[in-house]
Amino acid sequence: MTHTKSEPLRLLRSVREFTTQKEVATKLGVAPKTVRRWEREEVIPKDIYAGPLRELLYSKPLGAVSGKGDFTFIDLFAGIGGMRLAFEGVGGRCIYTSEWNKFAQETYRANFQCTHDISGDIQAVDKSLIPDHDVLVAGFPCQPFSIAGVSKKNSLGRKHGFADETQGTLFFDIVEILRKKRPHAFLLENVKNLISHDKGRTFAVIMGALRELGYEVGDNTAGHKVIDAKRFVPQHRERTFIVGFRKETGFSWSDLILPDIADGPRMKDILHQEDGSEDVESPFTEGKKARVGKKYILSDKLWSYLQNYSAKHRAKGNGFGFGLVEPEDVSRTLSARYYKDGSEILVSRGNRKNPRRLTPRECSRLMGFDIEDRLFQIPVSDTQAYKQFGNSVCPLVVQEIAKLMKPHLMALKDGKTTYQQTFNFAA
Repeated sequence: MTHTKSEPLRLLRSVREFTTQKEVATKLGVAPKTVRRWEREEVIPKDIYAGPLRELLYSKPLGAVSGKGDFTFIDLFAGIGGMRLAFEGVGGRCIYTSEWNKFAQETYRANFQCTHDISGDIQAVDKSLIPDHDVLVAGFPCQPFSIAGVSKKNSLGRKHGFADETQGTLFFDIVEILRKKRPHAFLLENVKNLISHDKGRTFAVIMGALRELGYEVGDNTAGHKVIDAKRFVPQHRERTFIVGFRKETGFSWSDLILPDIADGPRMKDILHQEDGSEDVESPFTEGKKARVGKKYILSDKLWSYLQNYSAKHRAKGNGFGFGLVEPEDVSRTLSARYYKDGSEILVSRGNRKNPRRLTPRECSRLMGFDIEDRLFQIPVSDTQAYKQFGNSVCPLVVQEIAKLMKPHLMALKDGKTTYQQTFNFAA
């Protein structure tokens, strides 16, 4: 007998992907045979079981990989785990994490099963103690490279390379790990302006250092790609990505197929519905209709200040000011300063009403951390959450890159020169 699927039954399907009937029965206080009857749709579970089932669903760490995984990777400058979420999504297993911020570590631990300690300052880590791995992933800070060390070597008549120019920066630590551990591949992420930073010198030094290590990264035009996350989320967010392999693999950015920007989501897809269709999530939403909490609405004083500030700069011909979004819009880039006044993304509440900030939950959705029925856990204050999401990478973008990298990576692990050779051999 077939019944209409209810919300508890839908949640049960998801929960049973990673837990047993007995564990579900224990959580709900029913017999295992009752769970079996639900799954066979002989009986439909009551709505009262939706809450406990949802708790079970959210208790599973995001992107958790069972067993050994298809490949291993390390997560440097990890933030709250955007890179990890993406690479676990294609079968990778994280075996080492480095993140210095204690609040980011708290969020990271709340969302991932960490069978290893999270290292703090990567500059203080003995690189030889980092476990061997297949892929290095890192969203490293953008820093100018000093010529002091190079000048000293020149004065002593010593040769120097690009790696010498990176000393004293966090990128140097990436270089040292690549030199000592020799992973099959890496993925590096940075802001779009990395390419033009310091008149292009920063990017040239980075690419030169990676080539000196013997990694294939393509030429200056093919060795990187700038991707706008608005293909996946309703946010204009351009980031630079660099992929490298220890050997030539045939990897090409031209093989990356991305969704059409015109078909991308809009703000209505990530905003709280405020009509009772969502569960209340305090402190973000409240009341029977799960309306956004009043604390997220701008005060008269702040709203007046932002409008006057915008008018003043507009009169000078500048583009500074707030960004007001409607349901059908795509937002500006969410930044780490969002906690200050939220001015870059303000949600319109209609005429004669002060706009509001995004809630941290909406920021999680805007960045692509909430996936289908899974909620990314936010254990920190609003201020810290805004900083963390503003500093993050969009996992949905990275996962597409990881999908493109994986067959080439697996070919190297299998001892093949290129993915194409592996494909032809299999054929």
